[in-house]
Amino acid sequence: MKTLVLNAGSSSLKYKLFIDGKDVAGGIVELVGGHKEYKEALYEVERKILQSGRLDSFSSLDGVGHRVVHGGELFTFPTLVDESVVDRLRELIPLAPLHNPANIEGIVSMRELAPKVPQVAVFDTAFHHTMQREAYLYAIPLDLYRRYAIRRYGFHGTSHFYVAKEAAKVLKKPLDELNLITLHLGNGASVCAVENGKSVDTSMGFTPLEGLVMGTRCGDLDPEIPTFLQEMGIDVRSLLNKDSGLKGLCGRSDMRDVERMAADGDEDARTALKLYARRVCKYIGAYSILLGRIDALVFTAGVGENSPVVRDMICQGLRGMGIVLDRNRNGSGERIVSADDSEVEVLVVQTNEELEIARQTEALLSDNRL
Repeated sequence: MKTLVLNAGSSSLKYKLFIDGKDVAGGIVELVGGHKEYKEALYEVERKILQSGRLDSFSSLDGVGHRVVHGGELFTFPTLVDESVVDRLRELIPLAPLHNPANIEGIVSMRELAPKVPQVAVFDTAFHHTMQREAYLYAIPLDLYRRYAIRRYGFHGTSHFYVAKEAAKVLKKPLDELNLITLHLGNGASVCAVENGKSVDTSMGFTPLEGLVMGTRCGDLDPEIPTFLQEMGIDVRSLLNKDSGLKGLCGRSDMRDVERMAADGDEDARTALKLYARRVCKYIGAYSILLGRIDALVFTAGVGENSPVVRDMICQGLRGMGIVLDRNRNGSGERIVSADDSEVEVLVVQTNEELEIARQTEALLSDNRL
């Protein structure tokens, strides 16, 4: 089966081609903007794939899977795209004004270029639709939820679902029998509590701003602070999304830079690392109580997979839970990094959101063809 996965962003178009489940081509096209530019970017994608010799044309694809950031309450599973789906996606733009418009343009452009190829939307929010009302509601007037759909949605769901399944393979246990805490730590970061294979809580909320300290996002914040800053004439949305987090604390958003600065004695960088790890530990502690039993802690994404320093700092803060690392600085790929006597297994699992989107796309199309 030939499946193309597209991730259309506001300034780039990422793509990967899978043939029979194997990643055979991929890349990124920069400077994508208006609808015409998306079509031009897709022409470039097609040219690059043709040059790889893996595909004759887009028309020979069996399906296209699109990453869509926000599905709201309308889309909780992978969805075959038609005009009515596109219309409903546009209704969700107010919930994700920075992401969904680009995702939609990618879908519309691809449908025009390959109208006979089935298109599937896969949603970052979908994995978290299993949260109960007490987990996703905010303590604001209920009418605001009913009128404006203000609630916790959670994000990085495709990644959390993928690494949870991979962790089950490493542990050699069925996913529906496991309680996991998955840590997607990249420039954006979130924690997910997975009970018997299902998401029951997650740190990101109505937007991807809530929760952990991130590269440029603040994470959890006293709700009165934005109001205070706005009264001071500050552009709060830009500040909290683009100039806060690690960047706000020490001037650098890339964890590799922060670690180097801390090692060189920069006190602001050291504080940023401690704050980062402390926030993660607070969520792990809270979710361990919610779950009652943790079978494994799973690190993934750019920082989670590649920073033994961050993993060590986080797990040092979890010693009271009997978590002990041993092989943290050795090895590569999917592996257990906890000591044999650790009361909770600690895993490093490389995320692959594109592969998960391809799998969900293929599964949906296979079901529809039965």
